[in-house]
Amino acid sequence: MDADVSESGGPPDDSDDSAAGQGASQAGDGSGAGPEPLAGHRHHWLRWTALGVSLVVLVAAGGGWWLYRKLDGNIRTDTSAAAELKAYERERPATVVHDAENILLIGSDSRAGDNREYGRDDGGSQRSDTTILLHLAADRKSVTAMSLPRDLMVQIPVCHTAGGKATKKQFAQFNWAFEFGGTACTVRTVEKLTGVRIDHQMVVDFNGFKDMVDAVDGVEVCLKKPVDDPDAHLKLPAGRQKLDGEQALGYVRARKSIGNGSDTERMDRQQQFLGALVNKVQSNGVLLNPTRLYPVLDAATKALTTDPGLDTLKDLYELVRGLREVPTDKVQFLTVPRQPYAADPNRDELVQPDADRLFKRLREDAPVAVVPADRLKNDKGGADDNEKNNGKDNAPADTSGAAGPSPTPTYSGNNAAADLCKQ
Repeated sequence: MDADVSESGGPPDDSDDSAAGQGASQAGDGSGAGPEPLAGHRHHWLRWTALGVSLVVLVAAGGGWWLYRKLDGNIRTDTSAAAELKAYERERPATVVHDAENILLIGSDSRAGDNREYGRDDGGSQRSDTTILLHLAADRKSVTAMSLPRDLMVQIPVCHTAGGKATKKQFAQFNWAFEFGGTACTVRTVEKLTGVRIDHQMVVDFNGFKDMVDAVDGVEVCLKKPVDDPDAHLKLPAGRQKLDGEQALGYVRARKSIGNGSDTERMDRQQQFLGALVNKVQSNGVLLNPTRLYPVLDAATKALTTDPGLDTLKDLYELVRGLREVPTDKVQFLTVPRQPYAADPNRDELVQPDADRLFKRLREDAPVAVVPADRLKNDKGGADDNEKNNGKDNAPADTSGAAGPSPTPTYSGNNAAADLCKQ
């Protein structure tokens, strides 16, 4: 009987060692009941523990991969714009500072699909409601966001519609470029206007903006007066309050119900809100908390249509990683120097040579500074002097008396660190 048990107790090569172990155990306590059952149980438990750990690792890795693929798949790529820009490569400006980057952010004003509640659906025609040239310094220690008014009169080059039809070169208001030829036409118009090479472009739609604000649990603003604007779906009391995504969208788009009703005031409000959004993301640990970061990434990637060079989660991560250490007071917002267009006060024109000086500094990655508009007026010698400036908006302060051979020009604007309720 013992022989039968011995023959079934393991591989043939181990039978001698097994028998020796049993003999040693029996010799040790004389009971014939050695520790082999406990050892076998431990071995069995260790195998299942290793299997369980391996399974958890695989599930976690698989879940992480699934999340990555989901976020990556959210991003849409504008290949037609890339092809159009490639066709006109010879006309585009050269890069001056290779480590600096210039990204054109375009807020889409399409009224089709989910966006139709914000206006009449005219068949899904596209318009650029907001356009910002985002300059990332080569040393990644500062970011400058320059708004371009949608009513600015500019030269729009020959572009191609979605159907391939060529438009004519014309002098028209800036946001027509997006309606004529989409992203590529807008990029080429900005490049011809500024001489700045656009490295990447992003189009952000309405609902994506709302979702991003909701993902960070709202953004605080301050209102000097109550707002009741049915067109913007906005009704708010005065004072400090936190806006959700729907309210935020109405707030940045409202024109006639807040402030003086001008597009200048609206752009200032957009810049201030974006600064507050940046500050919220950096100050509440979103970037370092995966559970809070994922909803933000999900909302952001769903909102984006980009060029092929920025259409993966890895590309966006590399971009954001390089900006994580930028202080919020070095994230600056301003509007290109402009004034009412002489032929039509409802349109804008550039203030020269101030605008070209600003464009040159962006091309050469030279610093600029921003201060609130009221402080800039004081630097220029008071409101009366500013009024004598023929209505010019955002002309830089005179810094010719500043120390040093090359003073930094100062423009009207704000930075992301500013508490707008204390200004």
